[in-house]
Amino acid sequence: MTMSSPSPDPRGDPGPADDPGPGPGPPQDIGDLPGARTVDRGPEAVVRPARRWEVPVALEIASGLAWRVLLLAAAGYAILYVMGLLSAVLVPVVLAIIAASLLAPEAHALSRRWRHVPHALATALVLLAGIAIVSAVFYGVVLAFISGLPDLTTQLTASLTGIQEWLRTGPLGLNNEQFTAIGNQAIAYLQSSQATLATSALGAVGTVGELFTEMLLTLFTLIFLVYDGGLVWRFVLSGVPKAARDRADIAGRRAFASLVGYTRATVLVAAADAVTAGVGLWLIGVPLAVPLAALIFFGAFVPTLGAVVTGVVAVLVALVSGGLTDALLVVLLLVAVQNLEGYILQPLLLGRSIKLHPLAVVLPIACGLVLFGIPGALLAVPLVTVVDAGVRSLVRPSDGALDPATVNPLDPRSGRPEWHDAGPSRTSVRGLFRHRRAGS
Repeated sequence: MTMSSPSPDPRGDPGPADDPGPGPGPPQDIGDLPGARTVDRGPEAVVRPARRWEVPVALEIASGLAWRVLLLAAAGYAILYVMGLLSAVLVPVVLAIIAASLLAPEAHALSRRWRHVPHALATALVLLAGIAIVSAVFYGVVLAFISGLPDLTTQLTASLTGIQEWLRTGPLGLNNEQFTAIGNQAIAYLQSSQATLATSALGAVGTVGELFTEMLLTLFTLIFLVYDGGLVWRFVLSGVPKAARDRADIAGRRAFASLVGYTRATVLVAAADAVTAGVGLWLIGVPLAVPLAALIFFGAFVPTLGAVVTGVVAVLVALVSGGLTDALLVVLLLVAVQNLEGYILQPLLLGRSIKLHPLAVVLPIACGLVLFGIPGALLAVPLVTVVDAGVRSLVRPSDGALDPATVNPLDPRSGRPEWHDAGPSRTSVRGLFRHRRAGS
């Protein structure tokens, strides 16, 4: 009798061979992992393993921004470090560029107006005139300071005597022995600081030598920038890729044009401030009115901060020489000068073409002062002006199809063409006269 194998159950019940056993065994393949999925790519199937964990999107974005910011900060620090090492070269070059923005338009105008004057001769005449004016101003300031120093010393002695008398008879009630002790302490401090003073004097001599060398480098660079600045600019452009060379050329021309306008307007505003303040100080009777006026002139090249520093010096001199009344009169005078500059001179001379937001003035000055001292504070605002005009040109769509030869870098109106193309500005002196002529 033959035993037949059991036939499969027609109802689909699994037979003994289909018994899965006590449970699934360990995964034998990566596709056996829970969560794994198979991706069908044509004739082949790719098994992607399941992710045990995923980085949150916010953390991924934050980490990506963090390392990029750190990379930019490291690059900026490296650039500032190299600039600090080369400050003895960079500062004269930047000063020469600023001076060239003031003198180059005059040299080119002179050679164009009189055809028989060569450009080299026009450059020499303009440079000699500029050096003569600056030398005369410094000579006048030093001479006035030396001539007025005895009067100031007398006033200072009288003021100190009055303060000493007030300390004796006032609420403090100090006696002669206490004054003698204070004087002995001051003498002992000076004697103990002789070595430090000698070292400082030697350092001052070295500083004077470095200053003279930097002045020569500034003058040498200025001569070539005024005479042939176009050739220097074309050499700089040769390092720019050819595809972006025209766009960079236009941006550089507009940036220099904005620097020309800024330098002209700043010199005129500073001269007006100095003359107004000098006449007011002379009428009040403050000694050293001419040196203080010159100090106000140079302080005007550092917006906001320069006016504060020079104003404090003028008030202190007035307080020492004439007392509290003169000091209050000088404060009122300086407030009037600042209002004249802010509401009349700057709108007329600067206009809207190179006007910067107050934060764009104060913050760069503070950063420049912290990083590079007084030279950094002096050069901060011109640098911001140049960068602002250059960036605006790079993002302006109309400059993409413009011929660089049509942009005049010596004309301040080329710095911000969007305001000059619309018509004459009422906030500039030239635009004001043009508007009146057009109306008549």
